[in-house]
Amino acid sequence: MISSAVVTAVGAAYAANPEAKDAVLAQINGTVITVGDFNARYQENLRFFQFKAPEKKDVLEDIIKRELAIQEARKLGLEKDPVVVERINTVLFQAILDKQLGKDLEKIAVANDEAKSYYQKNPEVRTSHIFVALRPDATAEQEAAARKRMAAIQETLKQGASFAEVAQTKSDGPAAPMGGDIDYKGRDSLDPAYYSAALALGKPGKVSGIVRTPFGLHLIKLTAIRDWEDADHGLVKRQIFDEKRSALFAKYMDKLRQGAKVQINASLLKD
Repeated sequence: MISSAVVTAVGAAYAANPEAKDAVLAQINGTVITVGDFNARYQENLRFFQFKAPEKKDVLEDIIKRELAIQEARKLGLEKDPVVVERINTVLFQAILDKQLGKDLEKIAVANDEAKSYYQKNPEVRTSHIFVALRPDATAEQEAAARKRMAAIQETLKQGASFAEVAQTKSDGPAAPMGGDIDYKGRDSLDPAYYSAALALGKPGKVSGIVRTPFGLHLIKLTAIRDWEDADHGLVKRQIFDEKRSALFAKYMDKLRQGAKVQINASLLKD
């Protein structure tokens, strides 16, 4: 192990010749830390300090401790441990995306006019719904029973019953006590079929037909559409950024896949 005396000695050597980037500042069981290596790591450390710079000897000590621990991990063969391998692969996955897409992501900008135009096509809607839970893998009999139940609810509404009262007494899910109200939500936080059906109603007060989502069956009442002036403009811009980022990612992954051989045994993929 490297002693504190060695740390002090190499620290003094650095202080005497701080410009010699290739000069050996420390050796840990043969692993060399040059002045240039140290400078880079020290500058990286500065990002985490706002009011007081760290002592260089403390940073060097941390580098040595880290290297000793890494060497010990390699002796134990931890780089072959499945859990460690998965963590390494996760880091590699993120690293390749940062390297290949980082510059393109930095170029993404969303102007106010673009955000407004996007929002006018994808506004936040306030809805209430009457909900009958139904799993995506429901049997035909279960689906038929759920639709029969929903049809009976529709008949109750046609006879003049209050949507909110029917939701309170006949709807499944946590929104039932609030008369089915789920407040304002945008396209990014609603199931696509639900959002599209709500938006298609066009005018607050209208009620949809039966809408199927992965969660079940819905009767959707549009109660309000939030104006652009009242919307969170920053949130809208972040949504556009996320969509552009997703498009970049999809394009990059498509390119990788075109140059790869991918085989899938779909018969083994079960819901």
